[in-house]
Amino acid sequence: MSAEDSQPEKTSYIQALKATAQIGGSSIVNIVFGIIRTKVVAILLGPSGVGLMSLYNMIIDLTQSFACLGVPNSGVRQIAEAAGTGDARKIASTTIILRRMSFVLGLLGAFLLVVLSLPISEFTFSDDQQALGVALLAIAVFFRIVSAGQATLIQGMRRISDLALMNVISAFLATIVSIAIIIYFGEAGIVFALIGMALVSCLVSWYFSRKVLLTECSLPLRDMQSEAVKLLRLGLAFMASGLLTLGAAYVIRIIIVRTSGVDAAGLYQAAWVLGGLYTGVVLQAMGTDFYPRLTAVADDNGQCNRLVNDQAQVSVLLAGPGVIATLTFAPLIMRLFYSAEFYPAVDLLRWICLGMMLRIVAWPMGFVVLAKNAQKIFLWTEVAATAVHIGGAWLFIGYFGVDGAGIAFFALYGWHSVLIYFVTRRLSGFRWSRLNLKIGSCYLAIVAIVFGGFVILPTIIATTLGALAMICTGLFSLRAFLTLCPPKLIPAVIRPWIPRSV
Repeated sequence: MSAEDSQPEKTSYIQALKATAQIGGSSIVNIVFGIIRTKVVAILLGPSGVGLMSLYNMIIDLTQSFACLGVPNSGVRQIAEAAGTGDARKIASTTIILRRMSFVLGLLGAFLLVVLSLPISEFTFSDDQQALGVALLAIAVFFRIVSAGQATLIQGMRRISDLALMNVISAFLATIVSIAIIIYFGEAGIVFALIGMALVSCLVSWYFSRKVLLTECSLPLRDMQSEAVKLLRLGLAFMASGLLTLGAAYVIRIIIVRTSGVDAAGLYQAAWVLGGLYTGVVLQAMGTDFYPRLTAVADDNGQCNRLVNDQAQVSVLLAGPGVIATLTFAPLIMRLFYSAEFYPAVDLLRWICLGMMLRIVAWPMGFVVLAKNAQKIFLWTEVAATAVHIGGAWLFIGYFGVDGAGIAFFALYGWHSVLIYFVTRRLSGFRWSRLNLKIGSCYLAIVAIVFGGFVILPTIIATTLGALAMICTGLFSLRAFLTLCPPKLIPAVIRPWIPRSV
């Protein structure tokens, strides 16, 4: 590879690494603050308080997901597309429309929750005692939807540092506000704590969105129609995707409860959370930075495909050692985050890890469908994935118990990775690079060997094998990443270990 050819590719790698570090770091901070909030609620209010808060949060999340109509997600694409062309007026007009729509949708979502507060309370809590609390959550729904619209501008403009800082500040202030309210009011303050958290998030996102300088642009209501229709068309596809994902998760839990009982559903939840804890950081960074970057060059197939290969390589190198570590030390991790009672979920966790590794491979290709605005293809691939996931869960849980849910997840992404590759190949002529084929095949093989070791080998030998694999892949990934860093940032003592060419 010549120096001229390698420079753009190296810049792309550095951008992917920088975004992953920033967004991943803020995600870790958010997780820490979330743990602090949960611990405080658990200590002050006990299990009932934690349960009530989680149910209220579920109501807010579902209402927001439905009322947003996917507009924040489609807004990221529209703003990134305008930013890619350098059309300042387009960015400004899209932002104005997005803010107006977010305000209106926030009001509609709040109104919807107030109107349905009584039946929602009866369905969720089996009585109407929480109807007033559910109705008050409408305020939190409004602030969350408005906040999502403001954050869209920051993400679409790829102001990743601002986005990461915004997330950290929001999490910090939300933790202080929620803890203070709960200490003062007790369980009666849970609703007000959630409202306070949403208000803080809205104010912080407003501050950071105002830092983006926009061209002066007057936009009468009559001129909003065409752009609003574009946002809604793609937004509805996002909303449908989100509802399909939530629906599949709900149905799978029902299958587990009916075949294996409530305790098995608890095991599945624990394994699912731990399986996605590390890879979720990588995937969130991918969606935050990579999606806008890809959208900006979506019309250039060569550039688009290069970005997908670059992002996939960075993601596999980052995720591989973490997935292997989770596979290897699953019992220890389960005990650390939960308790010894959750040991039966260890094998389930390992199956989920296999699926997560394939998910890391498939996701960069999936963003091509979104960047190309192929709405019908996107929707049908989501429908097919949901059908495969639920069908696989129904089949495998019947044969293997709760572990079948993990097998179904692995089978889903084994199938989906192949499907999305051929879809992407048709849309942009995508091909895996030789380097990615080598690295991807190697890491997938190592993950499979470590998994197989726990099936056929004594535990001590399998654990030793997994630990060695984790160390070797970790060192390889580190060495690969160091080749992308400017030499002046690398300590002199380790420079001799770095290869001179990529």
